[in-house]
Formats: sequence, structure tokens, C-alpha cells
Amino acid sequence: MNPLLVNAAELLRRPGTDRAIELSVPLIDLDVVDATRFSDGAEVGVHLRLDSLSDGIVVDGVLRTPWIGVCRRCLVDTSGVAESDVHELYQKIVTATDAFEIVGEQLDLRPLVRELVLLDAPLTPLCRPDCAGLCPTCGVDRNKETCACEPPPVDPRWSALDALKGSVESPD
Repeated sequence: MNPLLVNAAELLRRPGTDRAIELSVPLIDLDVVDATRFSDGAEVGVHLRLDSLSDGIVVDGVLRTPWIGVCRRCLVDTSGVAESDVHELYQKIVTATDAFEIVGEQLDLRPLVRELVLLDAPLTPLCRPDCAGLCPTCGVDRNKETCACEPPPVDPRWSALDALKGSVESPD
């Protein structure tokens, strides 16, 4: 049984009506099996609102998916929750190039949810934004301790960019 298969008959008959969907779906039900990015038994939290239009249904909301991984800089285990914003259009007769098709009177949200879960979970996560990583020479975790290694030599080809570094304002 597909919990993301929604009977949209009433919404299609009455433009201007809406419906809320709040549920948790196991990732295995979405055919998402990736032990490096998701733990066994992980579920995506689906919080959507369906608004009926004269020519389709707009789906807005957020998906929350727990992820796991290894920090790409310091190699420690890390985890978090990926939030995916949902703003999609479903139409019986697809006229918009990026719209999903409504088949019969059923709205299948499964492809949409699966796509966003896979796209928004990080492939190369960070344990924190300011992670200092490992020393390339001795391998010490620079988040926990400092080392006495010499910094790597600076490539002179980057000197023009280094000169600009101080003169350009950073965007806030």
C-alpha cells in the first residue's frame, strides 16, 4: 500500500479547497536504500498542503529526512535532518513543463518525495560548518588539537587572487 497515493477526486471537483497531509513514511517504502546516507528504519516526515486550482493541484510544504554520514573534512561520524521545501504542481492535462501528472483521480506523491529525499540529503556532509579537518601532513584532527606541521607551500599562481581577497567585501 502506498501512503503517498492521495485520492484527489474531491479536490479536483472543488477548486479553492485544500487538504493537509501529515505522516511519516519509511525510506524503504520509497525504495531509498543507502546505508551510507540513511540509517535502517529511517523515516521521512511529510508535512504537505494540497490546494486545488481550476486546472490542477498545488502541493506545498516540507519534508524532513534524517541522514547519517562521515564528515568530509575530519572523518568523524555525523548526522542531521535534511529539510526539503516542496512547491510543485500536479495537473490532469499537463500544460506546465515541470508539472506532475494526475492519473485518474489519484495524486501519487511518492516520486516527488523520493526525488527530494535523494537530492537534499548531503552526499559529502560536514560535522559543522567551521570544521578545520585533518592536518594533511600528520593527520591530527585540527578541531581537537593543533600540530607543529609547516603549512603547505603557497602556489604563486594564486597570488593575484590573494591580493584581491582583502579588497573585496564579503556578502552578508
